[in-house]
Amino acid sequence: MNYKKKYLLFLLIAISSFSVAQKKAETHSLFEYQGRIEKMLDNKAILIGAASSVSFDFEGNSCAVLLQSMEDHQNYVSLELDGKYIGRVRIEKGEVKSFPIAVPNSKKTHHLSIYKATEAANGGVLFAGTTAKLVESTASKKKKKIELIGDSITCGYGNDASTIPCGSGDWYDQHNAYWAYGPVLSRALDIDFVLSSVSGYGMYRNWNDEHENEPIIPDVYENLYLNKDSSKPYDFVFQPDLVSICLGTNDLSDGDGKKARLPFNEEKYVSNYIDFIKTVYKHAPNTRIVLLNSPMVSGERNVTLVKCLKKVIQAFENDKMHKPIALFEFQPMSPKGCGYHPDIADDKVMADQLIPYFKKMLNEK
Repeated sequence: MNYKKKYLLFLLIAISSFSVAQKKAETHSLFEYQGRIEKMLDNKAILIGAASSVSFDFEGNSCAVLLQSMEDHQNYVSLELDGKYIGRVRIEKGEVKSFPIAVPNSKKTHHLSIYKATEAANGGVLFAGTTAKLVESTASKKKKKIELIGDSITCGYGNDASTIPCGSGDWYDQHNAYWAYGPVLSRALDIDFVLSSVSGYGMYRNWNDEHENEPIIPDVYENLYLNKDSSKPYDFVFQPDLVSICLGTNDLSDGDGKKARLPFNEEKYVSNYIDFIKTVYKHAPNTRIVLLNSPMVSGERNVTLVKCLKKVIQAFENDKMHKPIALFEFQPMSPKGCGYHPDIADDKVMADQLIPYFKKMLNEK
């Protein structure tokens, strides 16, 4: 083969490869991703964090989605069709499975959103595609953005016992991040959101570990999978207008009563909190930060928590580079979910308290 023929063959291969790549990119663009996710080849994606999601528009009333639990146990997703919640789906361990969606004939086009109901600690859920006929979305892409950093309360731990009662099954069988306070308030305000939260984790220690054997939120925050694996860093492309941090419940916990537990260390908590805020600012320099106390902490512990949060805010009072840090205190509550956590009704109460406050903050110049 002479040089000219080799060049033409190379050119044809290059054009063909570009066309395939372009087609894949165009198909990927028909899916809208939110939260901590990892895009894969062939338009697949792994939903990682609590309430991470994939959404798409489609024509007709035929639709099934292909999903797989990436761990050797079950996982859950919650489904929303045309803005209405249609239920939580259990994904058993094993191969990719097809889940048909009941689609009404009332509309020509539909919008489906698939939210991971469980959290990062439960392993990823693979979205392997859909049988639906995809169409271009006409929804507005310009929305305010919020990131909610926290622990089990932010994850939606134990809030949905509608199918498996509290105390039964596995610890994540009652997870439903779709109904956690963050997603609820984000839908009410029509804003985009990401949850960066892990059950049991704290600011300087975990609910049952003195930061000896397990990581804390500052250790995992910059990692995509919210674990100790730093080989896949989070890209921080999502630039939130507002970041809320709700951490302290586990730091103040007494643990399980069996493992050694030291008294709460205010100095460590405040110091770690200050350093963590600097990390948040490093990745989102133009954001506004609000600190939340905990609806699961009351009495003298809440007094201690609020005092510490005020110390954290005081450390930034001369910071001219960023907007002032705010403090929001929840009204006291007696959570009715599993393991003394908020249930779906409690999450709505929390969201309703935050909605006007966050709305005002997001609209401030």
